[in-house]
Amino acid sequence: MAMRLADRIKTYISDRPFFTLEFFPPRTDQGFENLLLRIARLASLGPLAVSITWGAGGNTSDRSLELAGLAQHDYDIPTVMHLTCTNMEKGSIDEALNAAKERGISSILALRGDPPRGDEDWIPTDPRFVHGADLVRYIREQPEYSDFSIAVAAYPDGHTESTTDEDGEIEYLKQKVDAGADYIITQLFYDVDGFLRWEKKVRAAGITVPIIPGVMPIQTYSSFLRVTKLCGTKIPVKVMSELVEIRHDDQKVKDYGVNLAISMIKRITTEANIPGVHLCTLNLEKSVQRVISELGWSFPNYSKPATNKLITDVSAPSTPTTNRPSDLVISPHKATDSATSKLAVVAKQETEGGKGELNNAASWDDFPNGRFGDYKSPAFGDPNPWGTSNVSRPQAVQWGHPKTDADISGMFLRYLHSKLATTPFSPEPLFPESLMIIQHLERLTKKNWWTVGSQPAIDGAQSADEVVGWGPKGGYVYQKCFVEFFVEQADVERIEKKIQDKGLGWIDYFAASAEDEFRTNVPDGGRNAVTWGVFPGQEVAQSTIIEKESFLAWKDEACSIWADWASFYPPESAERKLLEGIRTRRWLVSIVHHDYKDPDALWKFLFEDEALV
Repeated sequence: MAMRLADRIKTYISDRPFFTLEFFPPRTDQGFENLLLRIARLASLGPLAVSITWGAGGNTSDRSLELAGLAQHDYDIPTVMHLTCTNMEKGSIDEALNAAKERGISSILALRGDPPRGDEDWIPTDPRFVHGADLVRYIREQPEYSDFSIAVAAYPDGHTESTTDEDGEIEYLKQKVDAGADYIITQLFYDVDGFLRWEKKVRAAGITVPIIPGVMPIQTYSSFLRVTKLCGTKIPVKVMSELVEIRHDDQKVKDYGVNLAISMIKRITTEANIPGVHLCTLNLEKSVQRVISELGWSFPNYSKPATNKLITDVSAPSTPTTNRPSDLVISPHKATDSATSKLAVVAKQETEGGKGELNNAASWDDFPNGRFGDYKSPAFGDPNPWGTSNVSRPQAVQWGHPKTDADISGMFLRYLHSKLATTPFSPEPLFPESLMIIQHLERLTKKNWWTVGSQPAIDGAQSADEVVGWGPKGGYVYQKCFVEFFVEQADVERIEKKIQDKGLGWIDYFAASAEDEFRTNVPDGGRNAVTWGVFPGQEVAQSTIIEKESFLAWKDEACSIWADWASFYPPESAERKLLEGIRTRRWLVSIVHHDYKDPDALWKFLFEDEALV
């Protein structure tokens, strides 16, 4: 096995702190392959290690193992594999640990992951693993796993599922360390004062292992809102107010994110007993490169083992470690439809901006916007932090106890009327862009066609427009109208026939079921750019693209949301039967109308002349 990260930390010597980089497995094969190239480039900056996330309930386990193994073996980068222990079938923990050993992986970040939902007697979890400490203890007790170094998670801002106060959470952290953890990696945070206070309390509790704080450079305003909400991150008033002022200028947000990360890291590494930092990349490259370069930390990995005083004597006074300075949210600063914005909100991670036909790698970090960037992008996917789900118990309570299709329609209508702040597919409130098409979304919903993604047609709005604008100022943005919804198979067949008979080449569609049945009129390799922008000094940027690979990846995720929601109700309940039935019975459909100059073109097709709805 490769050198353990715990040992690398102990023997690390340099005039600057170390850094590690976090990645998640993209949802498509080409995104996966391109991420490997990105990891290789970022490895040249000299990270001490990289870490690979593990999806909720192990839903990315195969890709996580493959990515971690390739990073470790083919690219010779010390790799930490995240591993969650709840909602995993019995034996899967051993399988994952053995697979990691086979790939030469020697470091594990042991996480609890999603908490068991409902009553544990009907949740298929391994009873050996209820808390993160159980996983640490299990690894330590098995002779065959003695070579692993183990990290555990900590939450300076508090855990979103916690039922105790800060002192209680620190006691839980101590239990994980006492069970055998070698070091701690924290969840991302932005309140540096709060972290410094928390770190002192952790040390006062007798926890002496290294603490590596998690820092995420802000990439876009919308991705910042989404990830911090999932993590329960506390946002300082100053940071939030400064971001709100620039939220409509993507370049300014990106620059602000880089500068904020640099200032945070400088304070953390000089005012606390911290040996290094953990950078959450969201599979993006440019901002991380800028942070490392401007800190003066970019040089090859250390080669001389030595003892790091910061690690061996945590009781010593802190000393400076360096003197170097709703549906689819189409725009990076807003969630558009959002008549149920999961489609968009989930992926507001940056995706390929697009340069010419090839959409080359240099453009992948430029002014992204929406879930459907290019499916080849390394950032294509949903990086739920540390094995968490988008659906939580408090949210499920707000959505009620649906027993009929009419109950589901009622929930979506309440969201459209701003009486609900979220739906299972839209983790943020309705956004202003949705109001431009809200009457059409209402009409679809009242007929039990449940929209989970949409956007209005836009013909040359200024990029600084507060509702539909994106990218740098001085440009113009365009959008084709599209809508996505869940419907019965009979409705899919009606839609398909009308598009064939009356679409006249103006309409493309994709339709798929949870059982992988698939229909489309788009030729193989066909791709629909539905959002693009023209900016001074740049080629045309295609920031939102709908094609087969990205649609199917989203379909899988959207269908899994029904199952996640269903799991909060007992197996024989009417609610669970309804939601599981919807998942297996309904199809996800996406319809694009190419006439972006007529804002009503798609709706006329749907509602007029032998209306479908």
